[in-house]
Amino acid sequence: MTEPELITQFESGSVPPDSFHHADHVRLAFAYLRQYPILEALEKFPAALQKFARAHGKPNLYHQTITWAYLFLIHERLVRATHRQTWDEFAEANPDLLTWKTGILKKYYAEEALQSDLAKRVFIFPDRCA
Repeated sequence: MTEPELITQFESGSVPPDSFHHADHVRLAFAYLRQYPILEALEKFPAALQKFARAHGKPNLYHQTITWAYLFLIHERLVRATHRQTWDEFAEANPDLLTWKTGILKKYYAEEALQSDLAKRVFIFPDRCA
């Protein structure tokens, strides 16, 4: 599936919530960043996630800091790559971004900070040094 097709499928609401896991979020963020400049991706991807969460009766599921942090990390990795990577190449080169519970954000955020109401509502800067 191409990036535009993936985005269209997600935005149309045809992705079942029980089959949309962390790695799927990362792949979708990758697709948005391949299709849009970072500032547009920061607008469009969170809006799509919030709509998805509301449509499935979980409006409080969206987390601004996690979403933006992953967008920034994915964007940086894309820019640092020596060539325009496919999803498979990106995933193979960046397995740390695909791990959820013990993932990369643990390097940058204390659990209390990341789980705070503030972090869920707005992007907060990391409180740990990497």
